[in-house]
Amino acid sequence: MCQHEVATNGWTSTPANAGAIFADQPFINKPDELSLNDIKFPFDDPVVSKTLKYAKEVLHPETFNHSMRVFFYGMAITKQQFPGRYAALNPVTWALTCLLHDLGTAEENLTATRISFDIYGGIKALHVLKDFGATTDQAEAAAETIIRHEDMGVDGTITYIGQLIQLATTYDNTDQRNLPTNQMVCLFAGVIRKEETIKPWCHSTHLVDFDNETEANALMKQ
Repeated sequence: MCQHEVATNGWTSTPANAGAIFADQPFINKPDELSLNDIKFPFDDPVVSKTLKYAKEVLHPETFNHSMRVFFYGMAITKQQFPGRYAALNPVTWALTCLLHDLGTAEENLTATRISFDIYGGIKALHVLKDFGATTDQAEAAAETIIRHEDMGVDGTITYIGQLIQLATTYDNTDQRNLPTNQMVCLFAGVIRKEETIKPWCHSTHLVDFDNETEANALMKQ
């Protein structure tokens, strides 16, 4: 394993407790306005291109759009709050992770196995990304993040992009300015209910009453 890939592919050990990172404040550095031109999605990368096509084919359109927003939110957070990580992080690895982070919620995957959606999604993404030509370290970084992206907690550590995807997905799910986000949250609440019905042991039960709270939050914003 190459040591430089730790930072490049987002493996850097990071506190699991986001509150500790931000010292219970809304930000470390006061954020500035960013345009889409300030953050480039790596469309030209061949592995990203294949993964993008695959994600569009298997994910619900709202889930795909959510995944794209998570990419941009995550890059904005990194650029403005953690500039050292931004300089080191490979945007290709981050894009691959975002595109497939909800792969386990696709209808064909949710009912294909008894494994929890986030865990199965990570396992499946590992094989998909290797098949598409990602490096082993990239594929493993994405898989680790996908498996742990519902692992909200305050104890221990997580990879940098593991923490980043939790921050970015939380932000997208609570963005009061975005009606499509509300539609996505209601869709996802339904997916969680379905999974907890057919897999009452699933990891999603770790987020107590997540479906009702997020759906109620979204409906209140309309």
